[in-house]
Amino acid sequence: MSNQEKYKNTKESGKQNRPQNSENGKSPFKFNVFWIYMAISLVIFFVMMGGNTGNDDKILSYNKFEDMLNHGKIKEVVIENKKIANIYITDKAKDEVKPRSKGLFSSPVEPDYIVEIGDLKLFEEKLEKAQARGIPVEYRFKTTTDYFMGFLLNVLPWVLIIGFWLYMMRRMSGATGGSGPGGGGIFSIGKSRAQLYDAKNKEKTTFKDVAGLEGAKEEVKEIVDFLKNTKKYTKLGGKIPKGVLLVGPPGTGKTLLAKAVAGEAKVPFFSLSGSDFVEMFVGVGASRVRDLFKKAKEKSPSIIFIDEIDAIGRARGKNNFTGSNDERENTLNQLLTEMDGFSSKDNVIVIGATNRADILDKALLRAGRFDRQIFVDLPDLNERKEIFEVHLKPLKLADNVDVEFLAKQTPGFSGADIANVCNEAALIAARKNKDKVDKQDFLDAVDRIIGGLEKKNKVIKPEEKNRVAHHEAGHATASWLLEHAHPLVKVTIVPRGQSLGAAWYLPEERVLVEKEHMLDEMAATLAGRAAEEVVFGNISTGALNDLEKVTKQARAMVTIYGLNDRIGNLTYYDSSGQEYGFTKPYSEKTAEIIDEEISNLIEEQYQRVKKLLQKNKDKLIKLAERLLEKEVIFKEDLEEILGKRPFNEKKGEEKTKESKQANENTATGDNNKNDNKMD
Repeated sequence: MSNQEKYKNTKESGKQNRPQNSENGKSPFKFNVFWIYMAISLVIFFVMMGGNTGNDDKILSYNKFEDMLNHGKIKEVVIENKKIANIYITDKAKDEVKPRSKGLFSSPVEPDYIVEIGDLKLFEEKLEKAQARGIPVEYRFKTTTDYFMGFLLNVLPWVLIIGFWLYMMRRMSGATGGSGPGGGGIFSIGKSRAQLYDAKNKEKTTFKDVAGLEGAKEEVKEIVDFLKNTKKYTKLGGKIPKGVLLVGPPGTGKTLLAKAVAGEAKVPFFSLSGSDFVEMFVGVGASRVRDLFKKAKEKSPSIIFIDEIDAIGRARGKNNFTGSNDERENTLNQLLTEMDGFSSKDNVIVIGATNRADILDKALLRAGRFDRQIFVDLPDLNERKEIFEVHLKPLKLADNVDVEFLAKQTPGFSGADIANVCNEAALIAARKNKDKVDKQDFLDAVDRIIGGLEKKNKVIKPEEKNRVAHHEAGHATASWLLEHAHPLVKVTIVPRGQSLGAAWYLPEERVLVEKEHMLDEMAATLAGRAAEEVVFGNISTGALNDLEKVTKQARAMVTIYGLNDRIGNLTYYDSSGQEYGFTKPYSEKTAEIIDEEISNLIEEQYQRVKKLLQKNKDKLIKLAERLLEKEVIFKEDLEEILGKRPFNEKKGEEKTKESKQANENTATGDNNKNDNKMD
């Protein structure tokens, strides 16, 4: 056997003999600095307890001392530090006394007794008088120093301070250390906090886990192909893009899409949030950016994913009134430099995600940094169906659950909203002790998410409940009789959330909205207040939410969409959010015209719907009475009282009483403030 083989066998046998943890191969015992503190404390305790043990029966009273002195039983007195007299008795006297216990650390030359000296001069006179009477007693003075206590008083505070400092450094290494637990203490505060996902990670997300988002997936699939087959593109002279920005509303799946890119590309994936760069110390953010890109280049090809990039990518020069150095701007400047600093040959792609692209710095969005912007929009009908199929897999469903029906009842819902609906439906079914989640549970979940929890035990005065019923009947009647209003499918006067009643619609998923559609929607929204005036002759504060909604619509028609004849084809909307700042893009005279046109527009629709309700007052009252009787009415009740809708219904419109809308038209008493006013 060669020497190398012997060494190898010896090394392997040594490994086998070591005590190891069965899970990770590490020693189960781990050193802790508090063990030192515990050992020091125990030593001090035993020394002090050992030194004091047996001293209590040695203390001699002054009278007993005089008696022993006069009978010649004391051989020697040693006065220590002028405070304590150590008494040594004769051998004959020792035979008369019982043997006493000694301390753990006691010395064989310890005194037999101890006397505390009150007046030293008087104590000396006693001894001198005894000597004058011929009693053979000797006394002397002794000065001692307690080196151990001196050591404790001088050294122990420093030990405690140093130990506390080491403890804080260990804690800071976990809190601010960056790349790993206990990695470098405070000296690693400038290291990147990015989490690394590579081939070793067991949990991987792929494009199969991302439902919907077909357009966005097609674009990011190309990025994966860039990293897998780089030569395919570079041999023709092309360059791999440096950055991709995912833009879209919250909950649409931007972060999930980025994780799927990491799982598909099978390359190192550095994930972190924009806020991870921000720190109270100056220069830390820029240092972390440098460290992040350094690690990414070392593991090239790789992907860097920065979620909520607007935390550091906000346009520079904004909100910096003090004129001081802005740490966030320094971090952004370093990010811009790093994205320019590496070439396409480094095979490092930066993916950013934000729902506030309008506030990002223009230098960050230019070509050469974030070359591509992928808009991740809210899912359409087919995409919502796919998302439901993903989130329904872990649920135990009843036979009456139709995925297509659920997709039609949730227009405007994001992927996160749909996941919340499925979870809420499961909770509702469990609350009712059901074995499976059925169709009604999903409808209740949608109602719960949009309108809030029902408050059937809320006490409402009969006259207020009557007003709420007529308010909601006004919304239902107007939306049924107006051609372009959203078709209403459910009305309730059961308090829900902060509202005293609500009406649900099922809006069409339009891409473009015509002026007539907006006007009919405004009229239907104002119908609640108009119904109160038609029936009761006065109005209440319950239409606050309605007024807020129509005011925003009217202002958008006048100032954004150019749908006002007097203002003309002008828009004062700034999509970038950086154009106007604190200044208005129009004069004071134009502002007066805008206010006047908004007011006229709302008043015209109010008078229009008021006339419509006056013409159908008897049907309005019947509908309100049906509401007071049943509390919840559906499309069938409207057809019975108002007749068939006088307009051709759109193909594919769902005809069911459990239908639900994405836009809830809140009813009388939207908040506590309104309720107080009505009282």
